[in-house]
Amino acid sequence: MSDMLLAALALLNLAGLGWIAWRLGQAGSVSESPEQILQRQAMALALEQLADQIDRLERELRREIADSARGQRQEQAQGLAGFQQALLGQGAQATRSQGERLDALAQQIVQLRGSLGDSMSQQWQALSDSNAQRLTELRATLEAQLQQLQQSNAAKLDEMRATVDEKLHRTLETRLSESFAHVAQRLEQVHKGLGEMQALAAGVGDLKHLLTNVKTRGMFGEAQLAALLEQVFAPEQYAAQVATRPGSRNVVDFALRLPGKGEDGSPVWLPIDAKFPNEDYERLLDAQRLADPVAAESAAKALETRIRLEAKSIADKYLEPPHTTDFALLFLPTEGLYAEVLRRPGLVEALQREHRVTLAGPTTLLAMLNALQMGFRTLALEKRSSEVWQVLGAVKTEFGKFGDTLARVKTQTQTVLNSLEQAEVRSRAMTRALKQVEALPPERSAQMLPLGAGDSEA
Repeated sequence: MSDMLLAALALLNLAGLGWIAWRLGQAGSVSESPEQILQRQAMALALEQLADQIDRLERELRREIADSARGQRQEQAQGLAGFQQALLGQGAQATRSQGERLDALAQQIVQLRGSLGDSMSQQWQALSDSNAQRLTELRATLEAQLQQLQQSNAAKLDEMRATVDEKLHRTLETRLSESFAHVAQRLEQVHKGLGEMQALAAGVGDLKHLLTNVKTRGMFGEAQLAALLEQVFAPEQYAAQVATRPGSRNVVDFALRLPGKGEDGSPVWLPIDAKFPNEDYERLLDAQRLADPVAAESAAKALETRIRLEAKSIADKYLEPPHTTDFALLFLPTEGLYAEVLRRPGLVEALQREHRVTLAGPTTLLAMLNALQMGFRTLALEKRSSEVWQVLGAVKTEFGKFGDTLARVKTQTQTVLNSLEQAEVRSRAMTRALKQVEALPPERSAQMLPLGAGDSEA
């Protein structure tokens, strides 16, 4: 408001000065008379006096406006300070009242906690006394039962110990008598064996005499070969005295019947022939016993020549693919003879390469026969593989049905579990609802809710 007054006064002063200047300008523009000059000077003087009054009035007005603004500011400051004091007083009063309410509430909580703690301690003491009494009764009952059990166990152990001692004594006597009887029998058998050994020693010369006959040696080799075949193969898997070449009268000692049929429906044979060149072998042993290297080398060469001839004879007489296999087996009945033949460098490889004949001693032939039997079983398993796959397919189908059954059982079990969870939720809800209810002492609860016969037994 003061600023607007000052602006109006300044505008009025400027307007008056402007008007006076205009009048003076007009007066100076024409020739003036002395009276007009005096009037103009008087007007100029009056104008100066008016300007001084306006300045004085402006200064006074400014001073008054400043004093008024200063008073208003002091009043506003005083009012604001009073308002702040009033607010502080009200806040302090509200703080005091809230503190008093909180103190009262804390005292109530302390009183409630004390009463609740006393109640809980009383209930806990009663429960502890009840549990201690029950534990004492249970301990007494267990001690009595344990004592009875120990007594009965001790009695049973005494009975078992007596029974065991009696059975052990009886068994020991029986076993000792049986052992002595077995020892006596074994001694008698040993005496008989000694007599048989003496008779066998006497008959070794006769056996050596028999082996000097070529036909007898052949029968010995065939018998040993037949015994080895019987250990490994079934009777329908091999045959004796077989003409392996169609239209030939030469029969091999034994031939294995391989799985499968030929183009004409006949079986495929594996020829096995037994040879026993005992004369050359005996000469070699005599030369080695006499330490005669020249005679030993000569006998060894003669034995090698004999083996080559026998292998050639087997290849010519018994091999006829595809009716037979591409190779044959030459069986030597003794390990010593087989070892001497193996000592000849390159002989085994030459027989396989030139005549397609493989040498075998008793142990080697048994290993070969076992390997062939395993191969035959493998072929049989391969033939039955389709049946096995069909069985597996049926098992897979039944397993799928079993999976469906398990899924149904799982669904039913999940339903039962959901029902149990709902019952558990209801139980927790009832427990939360009963938290505000004060528990009664056990005696009062037993009076109000007496247990039935079924409950006491449970």
